[in-house]
Amino acid sequence: MLTLALSKGRIYDEAVALLARIGIRPTVDPDKSRKLIIPSNREGLQFLIIRASDVPTYVEYGAADLGIAGKDVLAEYDTAGLYEPLDLGIARCRLMTAGRPGMYFKPGSRPRVATKYVKTAHRYFANQGIQAEIIKLYGSMELAPLVGLADCIVDVVDTGKTLKANGLEPHELIMEVSSRLILNKAAMKMKHAEVTGFIAELKAALSQGEL
Repeated sequence: MLTLALSKGRIYDEAVALLARIGIRPTVDPDKSRKLIIPSNREGLQFLIIRASDVPTYVEYGAADLGIAGKDVLAEYDTAGLYEPLDLGIARCRLMTAGRPGMYFKPGSRPRVATKYVKTAHRYFANQGIQAEIIKLYGSMELAPLVGLADCIVDVVDTGKTLKANGLEPHELIMEVSSRLILNKAAMKMKHAEVTGFIAELKAALSQGEL
């Protein structure tokens, strides 16, 4: 049995569309069920529905054999215990700094930055010669500059509409984000045939072009 960890939302929707190309479909809609372990129509494959930030942990510790996670999440996680065999090219967005129009920080400045991407933000600002104070938040990032909690934010940006609605704008690009297939190293050894077969099928599906 292979277990594939997914998170609800855009990654789930686009991953399911990709998997449909190789004939794999969930038998239960997670939006209409409280089940967190969902069978697929393929014998020997099931889905684990968890928070996006937990996908690497479940995979590394063997609770799931494989997972699909955004590069933004993986950049925050020590992925030494994981393989990352495929960029699936789904759920694309950008990880960016954002704030009020015209905002700019000089090297040596000490801005306050609100984000849930603490490690990534530290690395980015350090590389710019900026000693940022990072404030960890879990949501509603756009509020932080508006109420004086932070000078700017680091967050994923898709259309930018939420930023614009709150009088903010995207500034510096930190990384382009897409979702990757990740793999437990033990599963690669213990379930080699099943895992490599699944990866080969996904590669073939990706070769068909964009969803």
